[in-house]
Amino acid sequence: MTTSYTSALARLGALGLLATTACTAPRNITTSGKVTPQGEFRIAYNQNFNVATAPLAKAGSAVRSAASQLGTQAAEGQKVNYSDAVSQVQTAALAYLVDPVQPASDLSIRYGIVPRLDAGYKYAFGSHVFDAAYQLLGPTGSVENPERGAAGGTTYASVGLQYAIQRAGLPKIPFLTDLNNLLGLSATRQDLIIPLTVSQSLGAEESIGAISYGVVYAHSWVSYGFTPNNLYNRAGTNVLPALPSQSNNFSSYGLFLNAKLGYKYVYLVPALSFYYQNYGTYTLVDGSSTSFSGATFIPSLGVQFRIPSFK
Repeated sequence: MTTSYTSALARLGALGLLATTACTAPRNITTSGKVTPQGEFRIAYNQNFNVATAPLAKAGSAVRSAASQLGTQAAEGQKVNYSDAVSQVQTAALAYLVDPVQPASDLSIRYGIVPRLDAGYKYAFGSHVFDAAYQLLGPTGSVENPERGAAGGTTYASVGLQYAIQRAGLPKIPFLTDLNNLLGLSATRQDLIIPLTVSQSLGAEESIGAISYGVVYAHSWVSYGFTPNNLYNRAGTNVLPALPSQSNNFSSYGLFLNAKLGYKYVYLVPALSFYYQNYGTYTLVDGSSTSFSGATFIPSLGVQFRIPSFK
C-alpha cells in the first residue's frame, strides 16, 4: 500500500464511530415568516441529519484503526509516541467537534408574547437553544381571529435571533474513551444564529400551512483543550505537556427552505438548510496546526402542534 493511499485512508475513518453520540446545536430552520400569535403556543419535534463535508474529508477507516490501536496502548498503560496517526485522529476529532455528521433531534416550545414578537426554548439532547423572532411583514391575527386582508398567498417576513450553548466531547464508545484518556480532549461551544425568513401563507393566517425560505447567518465560538496522558514526543524522550484551552470562532452563511403542511392544530414540517463556512485554524498537542472549510447540508422532518389562545 502506498504512502499516499495510506494517507487518503487516514482521512476517512473515525467519523462513523464519532457520529453516533456527539451533539451539536441545531441549525435547521423550520419556522415561517409569521411569528406565533399573541397568547398562542407552538410545540414541535424535529428529526434532522447534519451532513458536513469537512469531517468526511478528515476521518475514515484508517483513522478508526489508528484510534483503536492507540486506545489499546493507552488502556494498557503503554508509552505512546506522537505520530502522524495521533495527528490525524486529533484533526478528525476537531473537524467532528465543529461540525459533526450525525442524526439529531430536538424538542421546542414557542409562545407569542405580544403582536409581532415570540420567543422559545429548544432542547437538542445536549444543546440548549434560546431564541426570539420579530415579524417584519404581514398580518398578526390567528387562525380563529384572522385580520382583515389575511388570505392564502399572503406574504410574511420575520427576523430571528437564536443562542445555543453546549459542552462537547468524543462519544462514549469504548475504544474512543480509551483514546480520550490518552488525548484528554475537552470542549465547549456557543452558537449565534440569525435567520431572515419570508413565507407565503397557505390559507388565511397559515391555517393550512406555509412555504418558507430565506437566508441565515451564524457565528460559532469553540473552546477546546488537550490534556494528554503518557503521550511522548516523536523521539519518545519527553512527555508532551497539556495544551491549554484554545479559542476559535468562525462564521457560517446559509440558505434554507421549508414547508408547513396541515390544518389548524397539527402540521408536518419538512425542511432543508445549507451552510458554507471556513472553520479556521486549530492547534494540536504537539504545537502544529490544522485548518479546514466546507459545506453542510441539514435535511429535517418535524411535526408541529399549535395550541390556540384561550382568550
